[in-house]
Amino acid sequence: MSSLAEMKALVLTGPGRFEYVDVPVAEPADDEVLVAVRACGICGSDVHGMDGSSGRRRPPVVMGHEAAGVVARVGAEVQGWAAGDRVTFDSTVSCGRCHFCRQGQVNLCDERRVLGVSCEEYRRNGAFADYVAVPARILYRLPDGLSFEQAALLETLSVAVHAVRRVGVSPGETAVVVGTGMVGLLVVQALRAYGCDRVIGVDLDAGRLALAEKFGAVTVSGDAQTVAAAVRESTGGAGADLAIEVVGVSPAVQTAIASVRKGGRVGLIGNVSPMVELALQAVVTRELALYGCCASSGEYPESIDLLASGRVDVGPLISAVAPLSEGAGWFDRLYGGAPGLMKVVLQPGPGGPQ
Repeated sequence: MSSLAEMKALVLTGPGRFEYVDVPVAEPADDEVLVAVRACGICGSDVHGMDGSSGRRRPPVVMGHEAAGVVARVGAEVQGWAAGDRVTFDSTVSCGRCHFCRQGQVNLCDERRVLGVSCEEYRRNGAFADYVAVPARILYRLPDGLSFEQAALLETLSVAVHAVRRVGVSPGETAVVVGTGMVGLLVVQALRAYGCDRVIGVDLDAGRLALAEKFGAVTVSGDAQTVAAAVRESTGGAGADLAIEVVGVSPAVQTAIASVRKGGRVGLIGNVSPMVELALQAVVTRELALYGCCASSGEYPESIDLLASGRVDVGPLISAVAPLSEGAGWFDRLYGGAPGLMKVVLQPGPGGPQ
């Protein structure tokens, strides 16, 4: 492959400000591959972070970590991959050496880096660009029948699958999903795929609840007391076996805790608020188990299989597919809360093996 000097990228240059400009192409290290990006989804964390409030998107940075593409170049030590291979990759760059990596808990890696994140500890450019360099150890091969646009949602699906696996599901159980946004709707589908008998979706947005119903959930809207009463009524007075909270604010956490039975399990994915109010006595006296769920840890193969087999459908979740050059406008729409928008997938230029 001939040498590449520059590529187009969508660069966050200031709080809420993007520029579509030429930037140098990263030279892959010996253990890395250079991927020509074909599709990259806009994550809610990117939207929340674009104004600088999260402290994890410090300009200038190329964001983007939900991506798929084609191998363009392989590093000198890389084996098993070749130019032209269709791939996706984890958003987490783990070291592979620390205690947690050796235990298979790569999401807890002591030196964890996330593509497209720029904070005090590190800066790692992401995939809102024609090319991105990533370690070969985080690559996954895509089936031919899976489009790049579908594959761009695999990172989010892996988060949902990780949470479901962490909380645990047994056939015949009832689950409550608090928050039926992007991740919540994938959690609904993952719960159903892994044998959950009944899934109850909770949200205040009628459009999102309609999508949850499309994916097999029954739905409830209201505050913690209203939801808990409805769940108890549908479970013979006991409450749900488990709940997964996908918002990250006090009312949603309270709803999840109030919805489960004695001895129930609550998974916490949402992390919008750094602190939330916890119904401590309810957790203690009802002996509830709380599970923090961070990113994913080895669930990509399962997620690829779920998507390729059709057991999870991401088609209804993709609101728009647009050129990367139009990315700034789509970020503005998402940041402004444009109604009806779920996942926006951006497509970089042609790129590819040369």
